[in-house]
Amino acid sequence: MSDMITADLVDLDLSADTKEAAARALAERMIALGRVTDLEGFLADVAAREAQMPTGLDGGIGIPHCRSEHVTEPTLAFGRSAAGVDFGAADGPADLIFLIAAPAGADDAHLTILSSLARQLMNAEFTAALRSAGDAAAAAALIRGEEPAAPDEDATEETGDTGDTADTGAVSAAASAETAPGSTGQDSGGPARPFRIVAVTSCPTGIAHTYMAAESLENAGREEGVEVVVETQGSAGFTRLDPAVIAAADGVILAHDVAVREKDRFAGKPTVDTGVKAAINRPGELIGEVRDKAARGEATAAAADGPAGSGGATPVERGGESGEGYGAKLRKWLMSGVSYMVPFVAAGGLLIALGFAIGGYEINKAPSVMDHFVWTQADSWAALLFQIGGVAFAFLVPVLAGYIAYGMADRPGLVPGFVGGSIALTINAGFLGGLAAGLISGAVVLAIQRVPIPKALRGIMPVVVIPLVSAAVVGFLMFVVIGKPIASAQEGMTDWLNGLSGANAVLLGALLGLMMCFDLGGPVNKVAYTFATAGIAVASPSDSAMKIMAAVMAAGMVPPLAMALATTVRGRLFNAAERENGKAAWVLGASFISEGAIPFAAADPLRVIPSSMVGGAVTGALSVAFGATLRAPHGGIFVVPLIGNPLLYLVAIAAGVCVTAALVIVLKGLRKPVTGTSAQGPGGGADPSAPTPGAKQPVAA
Repeated sequence: MSDMITADLVDLDLSADTKEAAARALAERMIALGRVTDLEGFLADVAAREAQMPTGLDGGIGIPHCRSEHVTEPTLAFGRSAAGVDFGAADGPADLIFLIAAPAGADDAHLTILSSLARQLMNAEFTAALRSAGDAAAAAALIRGEEPAAPDEDATEETGDTGDTADTGAVSAAASAETAPGSTGQDSGGPARPFRIVAVTSCPTGIAHTYMAAESLENAGREEGVEVVVETQGSAGFTRLDPAVIAAADGVILAHDVAVREKDRFAGKPTVDTGVKAAINRPGELIGEVRDKAARGEATAAAADGPAGSGGATPVERGGESGEGYGAKLRKWLMSGVSYMVPFVAAGGLLIALGFAIGGYEINKAPSVMDHFVWTQADSWAALLFQIGGVAFAFLVPVLAGYIAYGMADRPGLVPGFVGGSIALTINAGFLGGLAAGLISGAVVLAIQRVPIPKALRGIMPVVVIPLVSAAVVGFLMFVVIGKPIASAQEGMTDWLNGLSGANAVLLGALLGLMMCFDLGGPVNKVAYTFATAGIAVASPSDSAMKIMAAVMAAGMVPPLAMALATTVRGRLFNAAERENGKAAWVLGASFISEGAIPFAAADPLRVIPSSMVGGAVTGALSVAFGATLRAPHGGIFVVPLIGNPLLYLVAIAAGVCVTAALVIVLKGLRKPVTGTSAQGPGGGADPSAPTPGAKQPVAA
């Protein structure tokens, strides 16, 4: 680590009072040494990583980090703040702040060194030494490992390096397996072997939290006499746990914020599935949880990430991290179902819309293409598209229910969820019935898993007992107990929508427009979108339902198009990265991808989000007032020919775009204009133009 941090990269009197200002102060030191080429671009990447999950840790530590194309070589800057800076840790501000910058293509050796630092931060003596360091050179030397961070004999010195260049993740894991009492397998005459846990840790960037969580779990295991062997799935790759070690384990801890690779290896073990920060902050509790599950005989089947050995990752929605409130868990469960349902909505809706476009609105009365299909007739092809789309639409409610249950209880929830969703369709309980069926299915499976089961029966629980019992219970509840009331509620909601007219319909359009622009693809946006698509997911949707769908899509197009327009009209108010994002936003907005405005909202939420909501409300209200209708649930301007009153529909979109762009320009014009490549944020702070956060973010993953 000798080249990674020097005294010039240390600030022992960091005066920043916000995390953005702290990152800027430390990044400026990197700029001065030529380690970073574009300050604003790098800070945008840091902000995008921070948006995924706060980087504050208990114990007064902040560790902002990212991989960025603006970094020339792996670099670490350190700042010590007397007042403390809030990085989102539960125990308060951080006084030790480490800014880690890795190139977009950082090699494994450097990432291993960074992981070593992350592990050192879990050593109380190391952090105490940093707090008492008298000058920058001493602090830099301590971080480089030129002074021991603890009085223990450091086995890594045998490597002939400075103590930080070894892969401490692998060393610690191996040491845990080899030196813990009973880890050799046979305890000749000694006490019974200790409880054994295998764990996987991973975070979005794979640089810091991944390795800190591993170190924390291993330390807690040693304190409690438990064997803990950790597989770190970081940016430097990962070494798979020995299958024999997994087979011998009594429990599993999965501490991750990205999908666990090859998760099926841990199937059939008592499992605690949580976020990576939980493993850093309260490892002892997680160990206790998995021991309790093992004592109760809870063998949770893990969802596979693909074929064993493939290393691929499928999206697995967790039922909520330990310590989260019920509301947060409920949102995750519902979003799990919605996220899996949306592709069926898009595919089925567009196929139906194409069928109407080719064959007219009477195509829904065409006979089955199994009985009548003429290759040379356009009507036959239209009927084919319409009927395929209808089949896809028939999956909406079962998929919604199945994957809500999946989000709650993993794979065991799929069978009762799909069964309950299909029953909801059978009894005409519709969308509301699917929601209820999914939640009930997940709850039933979780209840069954808490029943103590003899060890001899555990193997058949996931494939026979749980599907049989849960499907029977959910079917009984849906058919006999709650199905009829829910069906009545669904019918009442449909009648209400059909009865909307005049001012009431316009107000509903405005409300849905506000929701679509509130969080740009987030939960509130998805609630509005799902509400609209549920209305058209029938063979013959009402006119009111199609008006709602049109208003929702129109409002969702407004934010990215408005940001594109604003960057074109008043480019000097935006930095270079934002102007580039503005070019892409034209296409994203036209395609009904609201997330195209996220880079602007992340950089300047107090100006962009309210402006977008106002424009979205205007568009939603005008769309309903103009009587625009839409049968397709997606497509943006590419399905305009399928829209009722298309010209007025485009006028509604244009009005909302102009309103939002004008508001953004006015609000940004009240501050100092951007010059060159720098940008001012609200109140004079940083205004990073972060690329789209999350999975679409290319350099801070």
